[in-house]
Amino acid sequence: MASHMDRLRRGPRRIRRTHRRGAADGSGAGDLRVAVIGLGRFGISLGAELMRRGWDVLGVDCDAALVQRLRDELTHAAAADCTDPEALAQLGVPEFPRAVVGIGDALEASILITSNLADAGVPRIWAKAVSRQHGRILERVGAHHVVLPEQDMGERVAHLVTGRMLDFIEFDDDYALAKTVAPACATGRPLGELKIRSTYGITVVGIKRAGEDFTYATAETVVQPGDIIIVTGRTRVVETFAEMV
Repeated sequence: MASHMDRLRRGPRRIRRTHRRGAADGSGAGDLRVAVIGLGRFGISLGAELMRRGWDVLGVDCDAALVQRLRDELTHAAAADCTDPEALAQLGVPEFPRAVVGIGDALEASILITSNLADAGVPRIWAKAVSRQHGRILERVGAHHVVLPEQDMGERVAHLVTGRMLDFIEFDDDYALAKTVAPACATGRPLGELKIRSTYGITVVGIKRAGEDFTYATAETVVQPGDIIIVTGRTRVVETFAEMV
């Protein structure tokens, strides 16, 4: 029987896979397969978490020794240069509903691989970027979602370090979600009576009391001092509200 390294030396091969319900309509809703291209720290961490959640992960990297080490940690692992469209085709990546380009520092390779995936018709493409400019280029060549892990994490931690927020997530189009200790203006009376949305421009969507789980907030919810709340709204408005005492 040929060894794993023998197979790698012969180059990429088409991987036999099971198609799951939901793949036929092209939506990928029930097809839990993803190709992760680039197995650096980001790609390995992503692949491990997807595996933990029950997904089938094809990990691809041009470093055969790295692929060898990861062969038992992913559903499939292959050594290939995905800047070559033929390598993607031989691996069957165009059949996947989702692909992630985890290469950041090698800008040319990142852009070429993202473009190859788009040309192959992969329905959902995520790509890691190292700067906003890099991200804009990736979007232009076909990435549906751009991830800036270092920059986004830095911005998130800055919010947590400098204010009262316990967690913060900013989305596209100047919209954010924050977890914070409830300020006095949001306590003591039902949220509907306090008119939080019309007065402060944010919506309270969740609440957690000490010793209890998070629950949805309604117009009848009465927030008490010390409660943790989840609020959403325009980024600057959310930031301002979370700083209130």
